[in-house]
Amino acid sequence: MDRLAEFTVSATSADISASAGATLKRNVLDSIACAVGALDGEPIGEIRAHATQFSSTPTATIVGGGRLSVDQATFFNTVLVRYPDLLDTFLTEGGLCHPADNFGGVLAVAEHAGARGSEFLLALAVAYEIQCRFSAQVPVMARGLNHALQLAMSTSAASSKLLGLGAGATADAIAAATVDNVSLAAVHAEPVAMWKGISPAVTAMRAVYVTFLAARGVTGPRAVFDGSGGLDQLLDRHVDFDTADRDLDAVEQTYLKQYCSLIHGQAVIDAALQIRTERGLSGRDVDHVVVEVFQGAYDFAGGGSYGDKSRPWTKEQADYNLKYLVAVALLDGAVGPAQLETERVRRADVQDLLTRVRVVAADDLTAAYPRRTSVRVGVTTREGAEYHRHQADFEGAPTRPMSWERVVEKFEWLAEPFCDATLRREIVTAVDTLDTIEVSELTGLLGAVRATARGPRTRHRL
Repeated sequence: MDRLAEFTVSATSADISASAGATLKRNVLDSIACAVGALDGEPIGEIRAHATQFSSTPTATIVGGGRLSVDQATFFNTVLVRYPDLLDTFLTEGGLCHPADNFGGVLAVAEHAGARGSEFLLALAVAYEIQCRFSAQVPVMARGLNHALQLAMSTSAASSKLLGLGAGATADAIAAATVDNVSLAAVHAEPVAMWKGISPAVTAMRAVYVTFLAARGVTGPRAVFDGSGGLDQLLDRHVDFDTADRDLDAVEQTYLKQYCSLIHGQAVIDAALQIRTERGLSGRDVDHVVVEVFQGAYDFAGGGSYGDKSRPWTKEQADYNLKYLVAVALLDGAVGPAQLETERVRRADVQDLLTRVRVVAADDLTAAYPRRTSVRVGVTTREGAEYHRHQADFEGAPTRPMSWERVVEKFEWLAEPFCDATLRREIVTAVDTLDTIEVSELTGLLGAVRATARGPRTRHRL
């Protein structure tokens, strides 16, 4: 724990390469795109009302206007980033994590502390590094734990960095946040509930709250890793963050999403849409579909160990269901926010077609993971024609990185109903120059975003 705290305290902007710095800004804009695009989500009004009710001294801005206490701003903005299921992802053999879950908390603490944009970026890079290094080493989900566990470590470390805490207080903050946020992978099991998307926001909020307690001198259980009953014992391995490696470049191994679905569905949706476009098909033409995926994708979203996928009925169930995602892609030619609205999920056409989508795990695809998220999709039409597509990756994977320009397009797609063209340009420019401005300049722009949509999106997909 002491080494991890020292790693956090001693990190400098020089530890971020030019390439990693550019990628980090790209991911910041991606997180903002997700947050703005979530503002008309079905539960967001109630989440905002809840956060407002329990807010104290307002010191941080929330996306869509208004200011709340730093912990409640963390909670609300983290829910927004999560809600569309379009956020970044880091994949490992035993699970995954979403480093963008750190964004809401790190931004709120940065604004509260009056930080410069460069300080915010450094703290966020530290958060990405800690979360991804833990995830790469520990098969968290394979052990029945949820990746919110490592989020507690990363958000508390980044918050400590922004508050200027010493190594001792930073260690206390990370330890206290971690010991009380041992989250269960059962959050992903059917029937998938709203809590799957809200859980990381609660973890981030608690991590921020605990860090402020550590700043007041509250000590944490430093033996959370190597002590009796600690994580080393629970996980049956020594957790080593390799703190001698100072490079803050984990962000370059993250995946970005084009479609509103879990990361395991991105290549599947892409392949289905390619078949639809190339062959001029519509959903009405399809008799049945066979989808071959790696074992983890089958377990999470194909009907494997996390439960049956035969009847998705809510947004949370639909975006974790390969049968639904393939069916709605073939019917609508898109998988964006509109395809996850309750009315769309429950419509008869997609409920019928998804019963004719079969998902299976393939050994060769499993062997290629996580280097590749390969899939095979086969569509058979009512006339008996068969169309097949094998896809080894997708735009947004580290093998085919999504460019800054494409993320700007994603932001335009998601933000259009909530921001006029001038405000959209100002937000993009603020992120692009974030290392030269104050964090408050960016949060001021995010606070100017409308909380309610004005008109539909003019483009139907990224």
